[in-house]
Amino acid sequence: MKDQREIIIPDLDYKAEVRKCKTMEDVVGKNGLMQKLFKDIIQQLLEAEMEEHLGRERHERSNEANPNYRNGYSSKTIESSFGEVGLDIPRDRKAQFEPKVVKKYETVCNELDKKIIGLYACGMSVRDIQSEMEELYGIDVSPAMISKITDKVVEAAAEWQSRELDEIYPIVYMDAMHFKVRDDNKIVSKAAYICMALDMKGKKDILGIWIGESEGAKFWLSVCNDLKNRGVDDILIACMDGLCSVFSRCFENYSMIAATTPAPTVPAPIRI
Repeated sequence: MKDQREIIIPDLDYKAEVRKCKTMEDVVGKNGLMQKLFKDIIQQLLEAEMEEHLGRERHERSNEANPNYRNGYSSKTIESSFGEVGLDIPRDRKAQFEPKVVKKYETVCNELDKKIIGLYACGMSVRDIQSEMEELYGIDVSPAMISKITDKVVEAAAEWQSRELDEIYPIVYMDAMHFKVRDDNKIVSKAAYICMALDMKGKKDILGIWIGESEGAKFWLSVCNDLKNRGVDDILIACMDGLCSVFSRCFENYSMIAATTPAPTVPAPIRI
């Protein structure tokens, strides 16, 4: 239900608030200074967005035939790295206002998303992340929400891994890196098959990262087939560990460079 009350944006006396802080908890803890500042700034941004949407300031009348006006507020709570923050989202009579700073249905601040994804990438379980967020920020993030956030990375990675590639690459480097990863609550060794290329404009591009149990010719063949299926038609120079027979099944017009040629440094693969 829409709230018709008038919202007064808090005009904080920042110097006075700073003088009240005696401990680090008073600064970054629950109901601390940073949480108040965050709420103040976001609320002001929402008000500015509404004024831009309507094309006039608060209480200013319009000469339009069918003007759009403010229509109260709706309450919303978002999770942030400063704790839970309650906001009052402005509404308009025509229900056309789409806030950008806090989008509709968004309940988690992007910065908090990044922190959760970072902990997930370090190998922490969902329950461990939940405990960490509670200890560091005083936020009770449900396992379902954590899974929903980390699933965003999985979807983005799958989309990136299946994207269309160029038809021709002058130089391609192919190698595998071995990592210890957590898989079904066990620490196991995985091979990350990495393919890096220079395109026709001379720019580096990671064509893909594939995860396997161990490095072998059979898996490299599946990597080459995947490159073909994604649009790669020709590779001029291939730098790899002497897998000539594997590579020749997919690409005919190439030159092999010895395995002693070092490949450029590539980023670590995404945690599985």
